[in-house]
Amino acid sequence: MTFDRITQDGRLWATRYEGYSDNALDTLFEQWNDVVWLRDFFKANLDDLISYFKITDVNEAIYDTIEDSERLQCLIMDISPAADLDKIFRPLENSRYADVLLGKEKARLQNTVRHASWLRIYAIKLEPGIYVITGGAIKLTRTMQEREHTLLELGKMEKVRNFLLEQRVVDKDAFIDYMSELS
Repeated sequence: MTFDRITQDGRLWATRYEGYSDNALDTLFEQWNDVVWLRDFFKANLDDLISYFKITDVNEAIYDTIEDSERLQCLIMDISPAADLDKIFRPLENSRYADVLLGKEKARLQNTVRHASWLRIYAIKLEPGIYVITGGAIKLTRTMQEREHTLLELGKMEKVRNFLLEQRVVDKDAFIDYMSELS
């Protein structure tokens, strides 16, 4: 596993998993803009789409996903040096109010017009304002434990967290040291 710098200032990174040609963030945005992939996903998860979001039209779900993906991509990719990533990423567990070592975090769009956004980007928080993206998902259920594809994302977060702990990377300085050793 390696990590790609997303922002020039080193506040945002994305995991590149062994055997994958793109990092997790690029892979997400590619999937979320692929009409064929989205059609297959929403057909396979139509019951969740209907029961949680009351949407019965797969084409509407595809359109909403592509539109939200573009907005989320602009939010993530157009981060200015003054932007506060801690306002974009929130604790994965809604009940967590304090920082934890290498905390699991999520980002999603707020204030969407049609319905709450189902797009999630998952990351590990190295320290305030510094994040490593591990993946993301279309979350159509109340909890991640309810579906295999979101459980897989929980596993990826834990895998990256454990990898960082094994490398003794627990903050920005240790991460920078780790990355410079690889060069």
